[in-house]
Amino acid sequence: MQHSWKDELETFRQLVKKMKAYEEALGVMYWDLRTGAPRQSVEGRSSVIGVLSGAMFKLQTSEEMGRVVQRLSEEDIWKQLDQTDRKMVEECQKEYVRSTKIPQDRYEQFVVLTSQAESVWEDAKERSDFPMFLPYLKKIITYTKEFIERWGYEGHPYNALLDQYEPGMTTDKLDEVFGQLRKRTVPLLQEIAASPHQPDTAFLSQDYGKEEQRKFSHYILEQMGYDFTAGRLDESVHPFATGLNPGDVRITTSFRPDDISFSLFSTIHEGGHALYEQNIARDLMGTVLCTGTSMGIHESQSRFWENKVGRSQPFWRRYFRELQQAFPGKFDHVQADDFYRAINIVQPSLIRIEADELTYNLHVMIRYELEKALFGGELQAAELPEAWNAKYEEYLGVKADRAAEGVLQDVHWAGGAFGYFPSYSLGNMYAAQMYETIRNDLSDFDGLLERGELIPIKDWLTERIYRFGKLLTPAEVIQHVTGEPLNPRYLADYLEAKYRAIYRID
Repeated sequence: MQHSWKDELETFRQLVKKMKAYEEALGVMYWDLRTGAPRQSVEGRSSVIGVLSGAMFKLQTSEEMGRVVQRLSEEDIWKQLDQTDRKMVEECQKEYVRSTKIPQDRYEQFVVLTSQAESVWEDAKERSDFPMFLPYLKKIITYTKEFIERWGYEGHPYNALLDQYEPGMTTDKLDEVFGQLRKRTVPLLQEIAASPHQPDTAFLSQDYGKEEQRKFSHYILEQMGYDFTAGRLDESVHPFATGLNPGDVRITTSFRPDDISFSLFSTIHEGGHALYEQNIARDLMGTVLCTGTSMGIHESQSRFWENKVGRSQPFWRRYFRELQQAFPGKFDHVQADDFYRAINIVQPSLIRIEADELTYNLHVMIRYELEKALFGGELQAAELPEAWNAKYEEYLGVKADRAAEGVLQDVHWAGGAFGYFPSYSLGNMYAAQMYETIRNDLSDFDGLLERGELIPIKDWLTERIYRFGKLLTPAEVIQHVTGEPLNPRYLADYLEAKYRAIYRID
C-alpha cells in the first residue's frame, strides 16, 4: 500500500531521531574514554562503541531509509517540504549513498580499531614510541583507502576525505589558497625574525597551580557566554569539545604547571566550538542539522574566540587585572600591553596547538601535504617520521628529537580523521573575513572587548552563524556573513597589520 507523503515524512523523522539518539550515546562514551575511563575498560568499551555504531550505521543504510529519502525527493513532494526537511533529506540521502558502499561489518571493525587506536596513541605519545602506534596507523590507512575506492572520487583520492569535513573543498582549491597565504606569510616571518623589538616572555614560564588555572578558565568561559548549565569543563591529554545537543556541550582542556597560556587559550579555543553548538536553534534538536555545518566553519569560531578575542590587545586591557588577582605575585611587574605582546610572540615551534597565529598555518600545510601524499601513493606510513621532520626543517627550521613532539603529537590519525587538518587553516581564513565584517557591523568592537562586554559579540555570531546549524553550507555561511566567497587576503592583511604593530616593523 502506498503511504501518503506525510506518513513517509514522519517515518523519516523518526529514523533520524533514533540515529541521533545513538549518536548522542556514542558521544558520551567517546568523551568518557578520553577523560578518565579506566585503562582496562578500553577493550570492552571499544567493543560496545562498535556495536552501537553498527546499529546506527544499519539505520543510515536501511532499505527503509533508502525508500523514504527517495520518495521525499520526488519533485511533487519536494516542493511541499519546508527548508529544514529538505536539508535533512539532502544530508541523509548523501550519507545513505556514501554509507551503503561500505559493508556494515567493515564499518564496525573500523570503529573498534580507531577506538582502540586512540588509547594506544595516548600511551605511544607518552613514551614517544612511534613503532608502538604504527601497526594501528597502517590498518587505519588501509581501511581508509578501501573506503575511498568504494565511495569514489573526482580528481585526487584525498578529495573524498576533504568532503567529509568541508563539503565542496578540493585539493586544487586548497593548493591555491594555501599558496596565496604562504606567499605573504613567509616574508613577514622573515621580517619579524629580523626585528630588534622582540617581546619579553620570561614571565609566562612560572609555577601556576592547576586549580587556579581551572578557576580562571572557568571565569573566562562564563564571560564569553558559555552556559555551564548546558556544559562542563574537564581535563584530557588533547583538549577537545563534544556537542551532544545544545543542552549538553562539553569542553576539555589541559593544564601545564609552568605555562599559563596553554590551558587558557586551549579553553578559549574549545569554548568557541562550544558556543557554536550551544546556540544552534532549538527547533533543530533531534535532527541531523543540529551541528556545525563544517569543520572549517567550526574552526572559524574556535579560532575567532581564541585569537581575534582572546589574544587581542583590548581584551587584556580589560582582563589582565583579573589575571593578576587569580595568580598573586606572578605579574606584579608586568603591564597589560607587555602581556599582550608576549602571548603573541612569533616563534617557529614543533607543536601545532602551541603555535602562534602566523606560523600555525604552516603546521597545517605540513599535515595536509603529508596526508595528500599518503593517499596519493607517494608516502608510506612507516616513512612518516622522516617525512615529518624534513618538512618541519624546510618550513619552520626546527626538528623534533622525540616522536611525541613530532609525528605523534596529534590524535587525529588515531581516530581516522584524515582530511580534517585543512579545516584549521580554512577556519583561520573564514575567521579573518568574519572579523572584518563584525568590526564594520559593531563599530565599537574594541570598546566592547575593553569593557568586557562579550555577549553582544556572541549574539552577533549566533544571529548570523550559530543558529543555522547545518541548514547552510560552508560557502553559503561565508557569503551570508560577509557578502563574498572565501578570500585568503583577509587573513594575510590581518596578520600583517597585527604583527607589524607588535614587532614595530615600518
